[in-house]
Amino acid sequence: MFGTIVNALAIAAGSILGVSFKGGIPKKYNTTVMQSMALAVILIGLKSAFQTNNILLLIFSLAIGSVLGELLRIEDLLEKLGKWLERKFSRQGSGGISEGFVTASLIYCVGSMAIIGSLESGLTGNHQTLLAKSVIDGVSSVVFASSLGIGVLFSSVSVFLYQGFITISSSFMKDLLTPSVTSEMSAVGGLLIAAIGINMLELTKIKVGNMLPSIIIPLVYYSIRMVFKF
Repeated sequence: MFGTIVNALAIAAGSILGVSFKGGIPKKYNTTVMQSMALAVILIGLKSAFQTNNILLLIFSLAIGSVLGELLRIEDLLEKLGKWLERKFSRQGSGGISEGFVTASLIYCVGSMAIIGSLESGLTGNHQTLLAKSVIDGVSSVVFASSLGIGVLFSSVSVFLYQGFITISSSFMKDLLTPSVTSEMSAVGGLLIAAIGINMLELTKIKVGNMLPSIIIPLVYYSIRMVFKF
């Protein structure tokens, strides 16, 4: 859990620093920096997505996962949680907490570094990937918090719970988490990261939250193959 704890603390520290800049950085700079971050997010996501060796599995994972996400209404639940935080901690109710929490939680939780880093931490005790992610997340949280507000700070809790769950669970799934499984899970996550980047550019609104179950579909697929040997 060491890597996950450091990651969460880096996001919290960066968010606090970023909020201190809020209002002090001209909007045009925030906009340009956020757009540049969006492009970087898209690039990181696509780089992970291109590592897939089974494009059909990726397509089916997205389709099945999206249906499950819509049934579970994950995005709505994230929005409600963000709104609750907003009502509890924001006097003005401007919507910034909800937006910052949801956006940052998705960015920091979905993707190859979060998945692979947590798996490495749990399976081998190697925290290097999560420590590298901590640096990236810490820097980006300054920018996000300066634009999106204090909601970004609460995403550190999402990161702690999400990556902590993967880290702890991985120790019980050593036989299932083969290189093929982790590669395809990361590829799906990478594509979702690219979608988040598109949302950040405000080109359209993709319900990335409802696509989150797609990440576990490769694990289910390879588990079934292992059981039935096909």
